[in-house]
Amino acid sequence: MNDEQELWQVDGDLDALAEAEPTASDVPGLVTAEAIPTAFATSDAPTAFAGDASPATLSQPTPPTPPPQRPRPPVEAPPPPTTAEIIEALLFVGVTPLTAERACEVIRGLDPEQFRRIIDQLNRLFRRQNRPYTIQATEKGWVLVLRNPYRRLRERLVGSPRAVRLSGPAMDVLAIVAYRQPINKRDIDTLRGQESGAVLRSLVRLGVVSVGQRGDGSSELCYRTTQRFLEVFGLRKLSDLPQSDDFSRL
Repeated sequence: MNDEQELWQVDGDLDALAEAEPTASDVPGLVTAEAIPTAFATSDAPTAFAGDASPATLSQPTPPTPPPQRPRPPVEAPPPPTTAEIIEALLFVGVTPLTAERACEVIRGLDPEQFRRIIDQLNRLFRRQNRPYTIQATEKGWVLVLRNPYRRLRERLVGSPRAVRLSGPAMDVLAIVAYRQPINKRDIDTLRGQESGAVLRSLVRLGVVSVGQRGDGSSELCYRTTQRFLEVFGLRKLSDLPQSDDFSRL
């Protein structure tokens, strides 16, 4: 066989091999280039590659379980105050002496006899507990006052009642108020025969006179003496004021 025949034989063999190249159906598992897009399109799940795991698939640490909370006990409402406690509070306010009539107006169902019994009960309670104060009857009603061993403390705080210094005009006006109370400024000026406004303001600042409405439904302002007035002059009630012809003519 010459060289040309050998070359022809080789070319023929290559053509035969090309014609005999297996197809996808001849080789199991063989995927052609044309079938690759179709294979990916019909796959049920995307192909997973190393390092493509989503954060949701990573294991997360389990948070600690909080300790069980104890149920809080229900908050109970405080009991309503007793009648004795209300009367003690009214005495503590001390704007004016407390009368049985006024207490019965404030406290529903209270009568004057029950009020007096409660006053006695409170005084016994104060003595048993060694309270520094007691309830004392005055001309105008009941008031809380310091017991004798504690009165010096009050004098240190606000001064001694005996330390009040009154001028002659102040004593004149104070006497008119004491014997004619409640009395308005106009009547005081008439009895004195001169203007009394400055003197009255001085007496109010000293605490021996107070000013307020008359109390009979009238809005007229009138002057009265105070508990401090009784202390200054050593009186327990207004009926202890000295009586004389001069004072009776006021």
